[in-house]
Amino acid sequence: MAALKPFAMPKWGIEMTEGTIAEWLVAEGEPFERGKVLTAIETDKITNEVEAEAPGQFARIVATPGQTYPVGALLAVLADGPATDAEIEAFLSTFKAADALGSAGRDTAPPVPPEPAPAAAPAATTIPDDVKISPAARRLAEDRGIDVGAIAGSGKGGRISLQDVDQAGRPPAAGYGGAPVSIAVEDGDIETVYASPLAKRLARQHGINLSGMPGSGPRGRICKADVLAKLPPAAAPAPAPTMSQAPAAMRPAAEIVPMDKIRRIVARRLTEAKQAIPHFYVRMEARADALVALRAQANLFLGARISINDFIVRAAALALVEEPECNVQVHGDTIHRFAYADVAVAIASDKGLVTPIVRNAEALLPQEIGERTKVLIARAAAGRLSHEDMDGGSFTVSNLGMFGVDGFDAIINPPQGAILAVGGSRRVFAEQADGSGAFESRIAFTLSCDHRAIDGAAGARYLAALKRLIEAPEALFRR
Repeated sequence: MAALKPFAMPKWGIEMTEGTIAEWLVAEGEPFERGKVLTAIETDKITNEVEAEAPGQFARIVATPGQTYPVGALLAVLADGPATDAEIEAFLSTFKAADALGSAGRDTAPPVPPEPAPAAAPAATTIPDDVKISPAARRLAEDRGIDVGAIAGSGKGGRISLQDVDQAGRPPAAGYGGAPVSIAVEDGDIETVYASPLAKRLARQHGINLSGMPGSGPRGRICKADVLAKLPPAAAPAPAPTMSQAPAAMRPAAEIVPMDKIRRIVARRLTEAKQAIPHFYVRMEARADALVALRAQANLFLGARISINDFIVRAAALALVEEPECNVQVHGDTIHRFAYADVAVAIASDKGLVTPIVRNAEALLPQEIGERTKVLIARAAAGRLSHEDMDGGSFTVSNLGMFGVDGFDAIINPPQGAILAVGGSRRVFAEQADGSGAFESRIAFTLSCDHRAIDGAAGARYLAALKRLIEAPEALFRR
């Protein structure tokens, strides 16, 4: 008798409530060893590969690729060896519903989605005794009046399972046109190629052979960018008449672009943050001439390419250590205050705005922050940010200065307590210490604070500490 246990939707981080099955990388009944990548799960902005913690096999895969499931939902049934349909059905029938903190490997199960009320009750049917079908599946098919003759059983020897009947009784998904995409591998065994799950999926969709393809990822792994580079260039569209040349009736209607999953999640989270968090804003300008000059000298003597943003992240981290009331997360009625500064850096990517974290930024010199930030930007561009890259963070720096923006107000990234918006450097004519006037460079900073945890005086003290570090940047090179 095989030992069965659940494979449930894991919980990566406090804010995660659901995940999407990108693809299954091990077939039902296929034995695997410890460390084998079993599935790829998409969360808000990242895709994580889940590895096997022990040898085994999937006795039953419950979750469907492309579908979203809550944390703790049952995705599959794990077994240490072959299991009978009766054992699997018994396991599923006694499985308990998941609580909100469920994770992979716990005794959890998915909440059952409500069935839409049918227009009319289906006529009951009787299934012949010689049909290979499980008892639970037989009862469901007879109750719903489902013809099992058209169902291909997924169980051993073609036996029809409860899942087969349930899937056959559901209406077809609407809103997707076109022919189905074949995922059969025609050119070589794609599973033996060292490539990311997303790269394999793209290769299947476009019929690209990955065998022998050089990879640009870590240790030669083939990634999304490598596969996209093999796609033929799209044909250039024929030139269209300008709007001034076309009659009003012939002008095209507005393009309607539905939000993708990531954009919907970002929109929901930002809306909730703006509605639930009492924002207040503190603004200050800092003279940046000394910082610009020091950056030029550092890049010359260190042979590095340190950006202004690297200096700002370093200054933001040191100011957090000096003013710990701003170095917080807010969880319900509790405030988590940190002695170290894990600073999230806002980066624009194909998946929208992502905020990977430079950990212990207060202990890093500007050039070290620059090195880590470059790695995070490269991972974001390739869609390879991991859960570890994104989880946590006590503060965020969002810099739009490179786009010529003078200043802006940023929305707090919960559960963090504050976010720093950085504008561009601009030249202004100002009074100097000796009373004369001269042009100088200034950068505008806006600190958005959660008033539940940070008061106005703490926000003002933080910006004062930041201004002092920006205007006397030599301190940024001290350990």
